[in-house]
Amino acid sequence: MGSAFIVSIFLILMLRLGAQSNDLTFTEHLGHGENVTLRWGFDQLQNEITFELTVKTMGWVGLGFSPNGRMAGADIVIGGVAPNGSTYFTDRHAVGNSLPLVDKRQSCTLLSLTEGDGQTTMKFRRPMKSCDDEDFLISASLINLIYAFGLTDEIENHASRRGTKKLNLLKYSPRTNPLSSNYFDLRASNFTIPAVHTHYHCWIMKTPTLGAKHHIYRIEPIIRHIDIVHHIIMYGCHFSVNETTDGACYTSPMLSYMCPRVMAAWAVGGEVIDFPEVAGLSIGGEKDISYYRLEIHYNNPENTAGRIDDSGLRFYYTSVLRQFDASILDVGLIVSENYVIPPDAKAFTSYGVCNTSYFPQLIKGPMPDLNIFMTLLHTHLAGRKIRVGLFRNGMQVDFVDFEENYDFDLQQARFLGNIKSVKEGDEIVVECTYNTTNRTKRTTLGLSTTDEMCFAFLYYYPAIDIGSCWSIPDIQSLEASMGASKHKEALLMYEAKSWNDASIEEHQNKLKSAQQFIMISNTHLNQQWQEARAQLVLCWSSKPGGGAQDKLG
Repeated sequence: MGSAFIVSIFLILMLRLGAQSNDLTFTEHLGHGENVTLRWGFDQLQNEITFELTVKTMGWVGLGFSPNGRMAGADIVIGGVAPNGSTYFTDRHAVGNSLPLVDKRQSCTLLSLTEGDGQTTMKFRRPMKSCDDEDFLISASLINLIYAFGLTDEIENHASRRGTKKLNLLKYSPRTNPLSSNYFDLRASNFTIPAVHTHYHCWIMKTPTLGAKHHIYRIEPIIRHIDIVHHIIMYGCHFSVNETTDGACYTSPMLSYMCPRVMAAWAVGGEVIDFPEVAGLSIGGEKDISYYRLEIHYNNPENTAGRIDDSGLRFYYTSVLRQFDASILDVGLIVSENYVIPPDAKAFTSYGVCNTSYFPQLIKGPMPDLNIFMTLLHTHLAGRKIRVGLFRNGMQVDFVDFEENYDFDLQQARFLGNIKSVKEGDEIVVECTYNTTNRTKRTTLGLSTTDEMCFAFLYYYPAIDIGSCWSIPDIQSLEASMGASKHKEALLMYEAKSWNDASIEEHQNKLKSAQQFIMISNTHLNQQWQEARAQLVLCWSSKPGGGAQDKLG
């Protein structure tokens, strides 16, 4: 095992230990009005989940994980603060409706136990998957949570001071109670879907005049043809855009680069998005834009004619402002037909690099820490894995997110298990893995679903005026090294090439080690083209938590 790998793992652990205050992303009231509250967050890579149970009592508190919602067979943690100020905390299991038995192996780690202002708060960490048969498996499915508490520190019958609630802890999406009935739609209107395989259509639309700043707190997809509508993206336009229009995307400045900043995104398989209570998308204020570009990708492989569409997005907004403005940072590989993915590749990896060192040049000041709370990972039909790594001072310190079994038909924006903070100078690397064993010709980066992409949409707060941070390797130099003087000549050479495992690996390594060019853009149409070094060490393996290291460069 290399020293760089060991140092990186150490840095990851230190970062996690120093950021425990941010490890509780989710909050849910379990019962008794709002007198029993659970907060939690998790780290899939480390196989750990952290809970904080707060109950309005000065007695003992208990939290359990039950196969059926009842006490018998449940995995239970009980703790409290004794009258003399000492604490007690045990990992237990219940065999019936009696005092749970203490586990032979204590798998839970107490982080804190406090009592005051009429309430007790117990915070602990435990493995999601434990080697202890007496522990409950925390999986990505609905789990019956049970709770109980006493009025004193004598652990005895809880009477009616108990309850249960069914939650998906690892795929939790907070559902905000509607703060108001106010919403507006940005959607197609009586649009005839072209009878072609791939069509991108764009509409320039104006949002309602609200008279003051509001926050969007919920985005709801309206999908009329789920078999054809592949994705919907809303982009914020430059302040000079002041009229509505529509047409095929990327056929005019108005329908392409004049509206550069991603403000909302939905892809096939996605559902409603509710923002956390601390953040929302700003709209209606003096500094907010009024015109947006709605982009709908129609994937129509059967060339079906005559379908009429009014798909789009519904935005719920409120005048009750949250603490932060939220936004989306789009990172990954620039879409370019120059980037070639060979046929018959079992696991071909590509890399997009974003270096935040250049952000202050566009926002004209220091960059605040960006707190990422949700992601939407995106490739096309050949995509098998997506991993997003965070680097600091050239060393990997964390994962932002990863998907080891990417499903093209289930591209749901998902809340992270804990907040990921990006500091000025950090680098974000997006790694996409493709399988092209069913293809006989090269694949390039492009708009069609039979082309490929490699993107991660990172939802974060507080918002800064940067929409995208993309990169691409120095393709021209690679083509010149092949003896090609023109891009078309290089494509012909790729087409005629005899691809095998050795030549595929050689091509992959050249792309990985090539100089990266980064493009950063904002709403004011300012752009920065910068060079980034490619020699970043990725300390992820084919399976998260493994020990193998993979080098970029």
